[in-house]
Amino acid sequence: MVSLPNGTQYAIASAYGPVIAVSAASNAAECVLTTATASSYAPGDLVELTSGWTRANARLFRVKAAATTSVTLEGFDTTSTVVFPAGGGGGSVRKITAWVPMPYMMSFELSGGDPKFTQQEFIDVQDELSFPNGFSATSVTITLADDPSLPHHAVLVGASDSQKLTGVRAILPTGSPLLYNGIIGFNPTPTMVKGQVMAVKAGLALQGRVVRYAS
Repeated sequence: MVSLPNGTQYAIASAYGPVIAVSAASNAAECVLTTATASSYAPGDLVELTSGWTRANARLFRVKAAATTSVTLEGFDTTSTVVFPAGGGGGSVRKITAWVPMPYMMSFELSGGDPKFTQQEFIDVQDELSFPNGFSATSVTITLADDPSLPHHAVLVGASDSQKLTGVRAILPTGSPLLYNGIIGFNPTPTMVKGQVMAVKAGLALQGRVVRYAS
């Protein structure tokens, strides 16, 4: 079904819980993390994973289930030991404890992320062949109405100054969340065009793939 983004709600992560070491990550239909210390996480929490698995690293996930020292990541299929080598998923996890809304969003534009291909010719093959070669770097350009009195302004400034990984969340009108994680650059100087709303821009350089849930 075709849909419009009108009504999507955006927010930026403004606070995180302590970093908890992950001693193991399972190969399963839904990955289970074993934590070195108690996490006190609960279903529905959003967490940032740092992992030895490159396809899991620097991504945000939703907690499906949690016990004292185990956390199940909703929908994260790690059954392939080729993509996710057994014993290689250790790292750390931290919970996002606070979000600040980013209202008056004017545009949220994704660029990059396109599949890349490498062409190669072989002496004994008539036609040049093309091979998949990953994806191009992905970034998001965020354009907001300028209002430095709103809380998200200070959070964007702080994230840009620190250059630390920061989560961004978009919840579509259907209730489907999209979770982005990357490094933010923010220019607080507004555009000024007669008759138009003043706007500021931020850029989000994604460091892990976007995670999307149906609801």
